[in-house]
Amino acid sequence: MKLIQIDPQDNVAVAVEALAPGEEGAAQAIPAGHKMALCDIPENGRIIKYGCTIGRASVPIRAGQWVHTHNVTTCLTEQSEARYGHVVYPLPQVQARTFEGYLRPDGRAGIRNELWILPTVGCVNGIAEQLAGSNQHLVGGSVEGLYAFTHPFGCSQTGDDHAQTRRLLAALARHPNAGGVLVLGLGCENLTMEQFKAELGSWDDRRIKFLVCQEAEDELAAGSALLRELADYAASFTRQTLPAAKLVAGMKCGGSDGLSGITANPAVGRFSDRLVAMGGSTVLTEVPEMFGAEPILFGKCADEAVYKKAAAMIDGFKHYFTVHGQAVYENPSPGNKAGGITTLEDKSCGCVQKGGHAQIVDVLPYTGSVSRPGVNLLCGPGNDLVSATALAAAGAQLILFTTGRGTPFGAPVPTIKISSNTPLFEKKRNWIDFDAGTAVSGENLDSIGDRLLDAVLAVASGRQTRAEEHGCRGIAIFKGGVVL
Repeated sequence: MKLIQIDPQDNVAVAVEALAPGEEGAAQAIPAGHKMALCDIPENGRIIKYGCTIGRASVPIRAGQWVHTHNVTTCLTEQSEARYGHVVYPLPQVQARTFEGYLRPDGRAGIRNELWILPTVGCVNGIAEQLAGSNQHLVGGSVEGLYAFTHPFGCSQTGDDHAQTRRLLAALARHPNAGGVLVLGLGCENLTMEQFKAELGSWDDRRIKFLVCQEAEDELAAGSALLRELADYAASFTRQTLPAAKLVAGMKCGGSDGLSGITANPAVGRFSDRLVAMGGSTVLTEVPEMFGAEPILFGKCADEAVYKKAAAMIDGFKHYFTVHGQAVYENPSPGNKAGGITTLEDKSCGCVQKGGHAQIVDVLPYTGSVSRPGVNLLCGPGNDLVSATALAAAGAQLILFTTGRGTPFGAPVPTIKISSNTPLFEKKRNWIDFDAGTAVSGENLDSIGDRLLDAVLAVASGRQTRAEEHGCRGIAIFKGGVVL
């Protein structure tokens, strides 16, 4: 079967392989991942996929014709028409699972035991990188890595941007994958060390050290001495058997194609259901890629209070677009379109498949952290590095990243790349960790979800991802205001 109709209500189907005219009723050539009309659709008629409206026909479309940007327009507007109708789906029956991780004094679990250098300001990025490079001899035993996470902010920021930078960096300093953290300041920046400590609140001075470079005669020697102390403390932790319920998994997509919403993303959804059934947590972000998918998301909100927070988050992000003079539907990307995604609604309905069927228990602000087990929504943009950094700051020890086009990208935490199609997996094995394209050749999504759970537990127990193997990791901080 070369065509998949995702929902019985759909009037389009997705070609899982390229169709020649005459194949599967195609009236013309249909590229793989693209849509074919299953019936005649009049001008202005709704295009239905995933059981949802993903656009309107800009011209009459005949059965068997290719349905894409040349004959479809978005239905999105700045106005939200959100409604709440609670739906509860059964979760799978799964046996409790474990992984080998690092139990931290606060009860959280780390899946890595690394040393992190966090600059409070971009001015000391070079010093952070020098410290990371010259102290690699500290890595060994249970100390698994030493990394500097550079960024351009921490000064010349005002208002919300300044506060977001401070909160984001403090959240990373608390992350359980870091066995030791060196917070590195300059001394004259807006984000003073006093501010940072106030944001951090209480901390263990064996685990977090602070260095203001302008106050040190030799900042490299002083930093190296502090890193040695942090390495000694981190070395006191060893892996032990922990319940999977302690895992928080971020869910992200990038370089999506027309198969992402029917292979990789729902496979991640199956994984999410399994982890939540065991008492764990997952986090879904990329708010602009929820625009148009509200009918799928909102019914799963655990109660009306959660629904209202979700609706407010989406409306707030639409306002962020409009206040900057941007259209809310200025998406998908050229690569998305080449892969078969036509409108933002099309992209969004595929993206939110990562959330699975479990209840949405909370809605977190940018820099918010997970406190309730289950599926959490996190406010953040679609940008890969910005949203992945936000997922890490929220407490995700690892990120599941689906892609149809491929990317070498890596977040501050282990990032498991999941291909939507097998050709990508076979071509870019140096980038991709897991192939969900097997759904096209007949593997059941539940089976793929089981395999993905196994893969996640292996990574949580120490197996490196492709991005880790190649040293691909970094952070980016969301900004919306002026730079002084």
